[in-house]
Amino acid sequence: MTSVAQPPAHRSELTVIQVPVSDPRVEPLLRELGDEYSARYGGDAHAEMARYPDEEFTAPYGGVLLLLLEQGDPVAGGAFRRYDATTAELKRIWTHSAHRRRGLARRVVAELEREAGARGYRRVYLTTGPRQPEARGLYLVTGYLPLFDTEADPETIGPLPFEKYLPAPAHTRKAAQP
Repeated sequence: MTSVAQPPAHRSELTVIQVPVSDPRVEPLLRELGDEYSARYGGDAHAEMARYPDEEFTAPYGGVLLLLLEQGDPVAGGAFRRYDATTAELKRIWTHSAHRRRGLARRVVAELEREAGARGYRRVYLTTGPRQPEARGLYLVTGYLPLFDTEADPETIGPLPFEKYLPAPAHTRKAAQP
């Protein structure tokens, strides 16, 4: 059986929407995410993901799940929650397996950062698992500072923490200029 490569998604083809975690379009992404985590780490990742109540991903405190849609189908998404008064924590960043390697995760991260900044957060924190080299690469290429020894074996570290400081809002930068 021969598969046909899909053309890359262009920004104009994508729509970013904010939805509650309970939106039915979110469920397939979270199911696939949980299945992949379970395959990589063993156990029931769905239970681990459920330890964060949906309310933590809704306004006003932590955020809104952002979902990218292409022709009405969910292809990628993510969420953020309040970590502390000035820090948002990114969680559940995911691209559907049929749509990877097209820059969608970068777009999700950028949209989450934009929304977190609009909500007043100045710093973003996140962790990823040691068996997710593609996620580690994503965060490094999008400007996140690793808070761990990048030369160490990731399996000896456990969750890999990253942080990134967000730029001050434009109106704040202009006000600070003499």
